[in-house]
Amino acid sequence: MTQKVAVLGTGKIGEALLSGMIRAGWTPADLLVTTRREERAAELRDRYGVPTVTNAEAAKAADTLILAVKPQDMTALLDELAPHLSPDKLVITAAAGVPTSVFEQRLAEGIAVVRVMPNTPVLVDEGMSVISAGSHATEAHLVRTEAIFDPVGKTLRVPESQQDAATALSGSGPAYFYYLVEAMTDAGILLGLPRAQAHNLIVQAAIGAAVMLRDSGEHPVKLREAVTSPAGTTINAIRELENHGVRAALLAALEAARDRSRELASGHS
Repeated sequence: MTQKVAVLGTGKIGEALLSGMIRAGWTPADLLVTTRREERAAELRDRYGVPTVTNAEAAKAADTLILAVKPQDMTALLDELAPHLSPDKLVITAAAGVPTSVFEQRLAEGIAVVRVMPNTPVLVDEGMSVISAGSHATEAHLVRTEAIFDPVGKTLRVPESQQDAATALSGSGPAYFYYLVEAMTDAGILLGLPRAQAHNLIVQAAIGAAVMLRDSGEHPVKLREAVTSPAGTTINAIRELENHGVRAALLAALEAARDRSRELASGHS
């Protein structure tokens, strides 16, 4: 039997998932989307050939619903969906900080909920989506979720108790790298390079380093040591990073992100 999938809240992340599913073989007729604005709905219909419906219509017609709205909009959406959702549906939530228990309490008894924390590189098919099962989700539900998120990057299953840590590392992770690239670009300007050249040098260094980490299987310490010759330029730079407490600052920053994720989750409990 063909499964129907609905994306509710088709912003950037929702559209990335929609595009990935179509590339992975879903037919537009088996996909539904909802939006707040008719102009956006028309844009998605023209671009992907998918039907646009109301949230209530999506709840009735789809087998799997992907809730891609902002966390602050989730309560109102659940209230709208609850009268129309039967226990045989799968609900996938991509809202940061909202535990599966919130959905299970507000929706039909026994409904399967899977929580996913994607990050923004899903927009370029290089995302990391961290997946956790709610209390009623089965292996089949997790496999179905992975089939949706795999086309836009990689997926990783973790217990829901680890979602806050995963949010700190992966969900927020791209921002840390952008911050580092911004700082290194400014350093390049300080050293006398034009901004465009400094930016291109740093971006390519970041891409190359990431590919080596991914493909070599080597520990990052070993890869770093391969660049760090005795009494050379790199070791002098690393000494300054250590003197300025960069490692400790990163640990503190990720703990702060984890703690904020916990605060957001407690606000929805």
